[in-house]
Amino acid sequence: MSASSVEAVGPSGILHGTAVPAAVPSFGHAGALPPSWLVAPFIVLLLMIATGPLFYHRFWERHYPKVSISLGALVALYYVLMMDQGLKVLNHTLQEYLSFIALVSSLFIVSGGILIRVQRKGSPLVNALLLLSGAVLSNLVGTTGASMLLIRPYLRMNAGRIRAFHIVFFIFIVSNVGGALTPIGDPPLFLGFLKGVPFFWVLPKVFLPWLLSLFLLIGVFMLLDAKAGKAGASDEPDSGGVEVNGRRNFLYLAVIIGSVFLDPAVIPGFPSLQEMFHLPFGIREVIMSGVAVAAYLTSNKDALKGNEFNFEPIREVALLFIGIFATMIPALELIGSFASRHAGDFSVTRFYWMTGLLSGVLDNAPTYINFLAAAAGKFGIDIASVADIRNFAAGISSPVPGDVTSDVYLTAISIASVFFGALTYIGNAPNFMVRNIAAQAEADVPDFLEYVYKYSIPVLIPLFLVVWLLFFNI
Repeated sequence: MSASSVEAVGPSGILHGTAVPAAVPSFGHAGALPPSWLVAPFIVLLLMIATGPLFYHRFWERHYPKVSISLGALVALYYVLMMDQGLKVLNHTLQEYLSFIALVSSLFIVSGGILIRVQRKGSPLVNALLLLSGAVLSNLVGTTGASMLLIRPYLRMNAGRIRAFHIVFFIFIVSNVGGALTPIGDPPLFLGFLKGVPFFWVLPKVFLPWLLSLFLLIGVFMLLDAKAGKAGASDEPDSGGVEVNGRRNFLYLAVIIGSVFLDPAVIPGFPSLQEMFHLPFGIREVIMSGVAVAAYLTSNKDALKGNEFNFEPIREVALLFIGIFATMIPALELIGSFASRHAGDFSVTRFYWMTGLLSGVLDNAPTYINFLAAAAGKFGIDIASVADIRNFAAGISSPVPGDVTSDVYLTAISIASVFFGALTYIGNAPNFMVRNIAAQAEADVPDFLEYVYKYSIPVLIPLFLVVWLLFFNI
């Protein structure tokens, strides 16, 4: 995520008599909006991701890179030929994609060289403790880092008794909901930090909804795990210890996490390759890529072998998300425009549900930025001003009589963008990676549609409804 990737610029608008900077998507486009039909390639790609592995898996497995790149190229071509600032928009999207893939691929490769063996056999209590530990860890190394570190030992502990819900609840808890307490945990919160939200603002504001959600999710998981019985047995000894091979890679992991903060928005005056040389990547991405290469070349070979490490999961993520990033540009622009024009009429409830549901099918980071800009605009706050965003996070009175303070809006947007990322496999990058690693281990992994109708709708929607009723039904 470069400094330029979080710009929000545009002409002022009027909401209930208040000057409001328009909520422009994170690539900074302020020109004419694309036609609504240009969202079609994005919808087609989502439908093919959902139905391809189920109904025409041979075609999909062989040709999904062509489908993804072709649909993305179709949208890119329209922006080049038909949009006044199309090249600028595409450049910002390319920066977003390169930042995204540098982070997830470096974490994937580094964690692949860390072999963790939890010397316990899987059981409802042991699994629950691992999931809870993963939720806490995700706030320190990100949801991607925690997911990649723990999914393999989790699978080994439950060898012979693994069920689809084991994978799904790992995604719910470790890959999404767990990372809501710090800006390191999930990309939307880090973008908020770059815009001016204090680093430790998130923890006290989100802690109670986070704790309640984890308690409910783990409770449901333990009930399902108890019903699964003890069929099969892990090869792991049941001594209760933890064995770690490849400890050197924890140093690489620390370098990756530290490099996340190498941004001019965090360190004033920090050099920007984008501004100096007009490159689509920055020093952060160079460091992450270098660490990934060094980690792969120097990782403990036994650890790589024990993890059955290969590049297929990250390859699929890279190829599918290049299409997703490109095709979702018009959707994000149209959503951003709609949010900015209607922000004055949006309650906390609308911000919560719209931010959340769209984060489940779009990249949750730019979705967060769009709705943050809209909410800030409702309060007469300029999202481009760090000082204004700090005041917004601290809580200022609404211009609407009887409305809640601004920090409640920010809390709702923050929780929704992180939590709802678990709704689909594409809601957050670790979801896809966990799915692919589990599938390679021949675990029972639900397809896209089954994941949604069998698990996320019956489990997550009621949970999000409870969170809304208790905290944001205002």
